[in-house]
Amino acid sequence: MKHTILILSAGLALSACSSQAPTSAVNDRHEAQNRIVYEDNVKLDRAVIKPVAVAYGTVLPDPVRKGLSNVSETLGLPGVVVNDLLQFQLGDALHNTARFALNATLGIAGLFDPASEIGLDERDSDFGETLHAWGVGEGQYLVLPVYGPSTSRDAIGLVVDIAMNPLSAVADTKVANASTGLKVASIVDTRYRYSDLYESVIYDSADGYTQMRLSYLGKRRFDLGTVSTQGDTEASANPSYDLYEDFYE
Repeated sequence: MKHTILILSAGLALSACSSQAPTSAVNDRHEAQNRIVYEDNVKLDRAVIKPVAVAYGTVLPDPVRKGLSNVSETLGLPGVVVNDLLQFQLGDALHNTARFALNATLGIAGLFDPASEIGLDERDSDFGETLHAWGVGEGQYLVLPVYGPSTSRDAIGLVVDIAMNPLSAVADTKVANASTGLKVASIVDTRYRYSDLYESVIYDSADGYTQMRLSYLGKRRFDLGTVSTQGDTEASANPSYDLYEDFYE
């Protein structure tokens, strides 16, 4: 969900300031059902996720929240490395392996991020991207319960990513539960950090569903190098799109 939030936030920042209609092809065959799920997600956000995020961000100081998010990101890096290898991106695999090793040791299990200070920033990847590299098409646009915007390809990738992290195979139940808790904390922190931008479109726009779809697909296609229209290119080149990537990672 964090990936979706971050991608969406940057895309929403752009679409909120632009009147340009989406021009790229969108396969939203299940729009009626997607809109129902979207509305349920908005209700869940309003009733549960937003209050929890506000409480979390208010009670815990920023360095603590950032540290917990860093640990969650570090624990997810082995899965990123696996995807790098499956895509034959050996340079990225070595880069992310070095980042993991440094942050897991000198960074005290990832609580701190010394790797970024020496230029080893995270080069993110996921199994949806791996499927794209293997030639699998985007498929239909979907809105998943709780998680949010996705596609048929990325929904499959999400399931595989959950199961594929090598740490899952060697971690005991307590470690696995702690990892899940840290992931949830990271998502909540992201929701708190980008709350104004997220809510300005999701709650205040005339059609938040369409804005979300445009933003998600535009940024995702740009990241995968499949931008097919000038509108997508201009949207994804906007600096505010960087926010979107963080929100839904």
